[in-house]
Amino acid sequence: MVRVKAPALRAKNKDELVKQLEELKAELSSLQVQKVTGGATNKLSKIKDVRKSIARCHTVLRANQRENLRKFYQKKKYMPLDLRPKKTRALRRALTKNEASLKTKRQHKKEAHFSLRVYAIKA
Repeated sequence: MVRVKAPALRAKNKDELVKQLEELKAELSSLQVQKVTGGATNKLSKIKDVRKSIARCHTVLRANQRENLRKFYQKKKYMPLDLRPKKTRALRRALTKNEASLKTKRQHKKEAHFSLRVYAIKA
């Protein structure tokens, strides 16, 4: 089997990807048997390509799975930790815009009773 390209894998659906993954794994196991039995050197160099292709299949499967999970949790109140934006620890713990804009009862009273005075200046 030739080297698998990621864009070609992204075009396939899940069933096709799983089928191709099984084929690649079967090919890898046959190549490993040939290595043990003393097969041709050109076959041995193919092991690396097959392993990389298997990794690409796994990567595309995982990316599709995460994309579907993001769509599922988009309108929900809570989202799994691994799907939330990473940011930095400080940014994750910072107050939201709503929390930052809230005022205490004391602040409301102070603003109501001692509002900012506007003076007209004669030029």
